[in-house]
Amino acid sequence: MRHSIKGKTVVITGASSGIGEALARACAGLGANVVLGARSAEGLDRVVSEIKGSGGAAVCCVTDVTKPDDCCTLIDKAVTTFGGVDVLVCNAGLSMRALFDEVDLEVLHRLMDVNFWGTVYCVKYALPYLQASRGTIVGISSVAGLHGLPCRTGYSASKYAMTGFLETIRVENMKKGMHVMIACPGFTASNVRFSALTADGTSQGDTPRDEGKMMTSDEVARHLIRGIERRKRLCLMEFNGRATHTIKKFSPKFLDGMFYEAMASEPDSPLLR
Repeated sequence: MRHSIKGKTVVITGASSGIGEALARACAGLGANVVLGARSAEGLDRVVSEIKGSGGAAVCCVTDVTKPDDCCTLIDKAVTTFGGVDVLVCNAGLSMRALFDEVDLEVLHRLMDVNFWGTVYCVKYALPYLQASRGTIVGISSVAGLHGLPCRTGYSASKYAMTGFLETIRVENMKKGMHVMIACPGFTASNVRFSALTADGTSQGDTPRDEGKMMTSDEVARHLIRGIERRKRLCLMEFNGRATHTIKKFSPKFLDGMFYEAMASEPDSPLLR
């Protein structure tokens, strides 16, 4: 059964750029009311202005998802403006690239604060409205949330934690008609790659991967909307994600080797060849 997104109120974190921005534009283009949260006031204002200029309905709220009060204010903005919440997309995220041997533990704390706790806070405040609307929670996870990715210890751990949390929320609410989808894009050409943290917590800057071979944010947005409307449990968007999901069931050791070789082949990889 297809559940149209038209007329629904969609709250999106990390919505000032990348996947969040693309999803906000796509949802608004299909007739949804979009509520954007991110730390960049300038970025949010730009996206909202452009959506409204195209005839869409959008509001924004400066939100740092590591702060519970900010997450509560974001949900309140949706409720006071549009009367409720139908879809919550926990998209705000932070990545990393460093060997665990060398990484500052504070880097892992920062990743958990954004990727895991940011999801927990937003779900906590949105949950009563999502239960009332029999709505949808979407967690933007990763292939790194399906299998441990070398040099991404904190990232994989935070995405695994997000997945475990949201799967439990799904089970707890299975009699209430609420939908939970775990979405796993592949490597995506978005700002999260440039802001990935290195061993000492500084931003990576230039990505070591060829952006031209990655999914675009617009492609990811289309997959997300299709998954939301079809109420998928797990949204795997490209071959690598589907292959990871399948191979892990039958040959996890082989998958370890595949991931090691893939990450070791990156330019300036800290892994041994």
